Amino acid sequence: MQFEGYGLMDIRIITEERELNQLSAMAAKSRFSLGRVYPEEECPVRTCFQRDRDRVIHSKAFRRLMYKTQAFIYPEGDHFRTRLTHTLEVSQIARTISRALQLNEDLTEAIALGHDLGHIPFGHIGEHDLNRVVPGGFRHNEQSVRIVERLKKNGRGLNLAAEVRDEILNHRGAGKPMTAEGKVVQLSDKIAYVNHDIDDALRTGKLKEEDLPKDCTALLGHKVTARIDFLVKDVIKTSLEEGKIKMSSAAKEALYELRGFMFKNIYTNPEVVSEHKSFETYLSRIYFYYDKNFGSIPQDYLHIYGENELKERIICDYIAGMTDRFVVKLYEKLRL
Repeated sequence: MQFEGYGLMDIRIITEERELNQLSAMAAKSRFSLGRVYPEEECPVRTCFQRDRDRVIHSKAFRRLMYKTQAFIYPEGDHFRTRLTHTLEVSQIARTISRALQLNEDLTEAIALGHDLGHIPFGHIGEHDLNRVVPGGFRHNEQSVRIVERLKKNGRGLNLAAEVRDEILNHRGAGKPMTAEGKVVQLSDKIAYVNHDIDDALRTGKLKEEDLPKDCTALLGHKVTARIDFLVKDVIKTSLEEGKIKMSSAAKEALYELRGFMFKNIYTNPEVVSEHKSFETYLSRIYFYYDKNFGSIPQDYLHIYGENELKERIICDYIAGMTDRFVVKLYEKLRL
């Protein structure tokens, strides 16, 4: 490729032109993005979605996912998933599907990397604990949006494109993403966490492959890798046939049956949850401590807020940003 005859600004323009010429009609085009809350000068090299991907991956919130629970709190072993590894796995699955369907991989990656930024310590147990005490409740997808819109860059957030913010909010099952890329991430999230949580449960010995519903494994496969491979190909094939992003009815039914199986046997199983019983009120106790001792929240954290922010929301933000190990140390320090 010859680089003579154009400058840096042409690189972004050429990339945008390539999107227009090569991506499918379903794909979001960076040139036609709905834009940011705060207008910015365009990067000469990267498209808006490439910049958003980079902003997410370089954020502290992204790095903290390394020390946040996916399915098992403080598992013994180096090969269990964390929120960070889950996020990377979702990104990989989503990019594979997007490339096959000629969608915008940069937008797909930005959404996938940012979709779980708002997850809190201790996984399902932590979210349930905080949800029952915070006024208005707690939902991790809304917290993810709050991080990228409010809690970075001294209250201005990461200033991501509208498409990325919308898809982060709507990546959960009931959400309705505005772009095909967002729908791909929504499906990829389920494919990833159901199968990878099964893999981790098998590793703990709490499940055996033969315990899984036979009708599901007969269709999807008898190994985690086989099931992921089947589901990825199913989404690609069904989407190509129907002209919209979707999974076949049979595959979706099997995946959701596996998801229900995991909720019953792992996520909410009293015998499994009892092993983590000591953690089930950590976050609520810390919340009530700061509700009574609001001045104890570090001042260098509070500088991002204006005068009209609710105290309860600030406390929630502070706790949601903690890692598992930080919570344990803080809990011991406060002697709760």
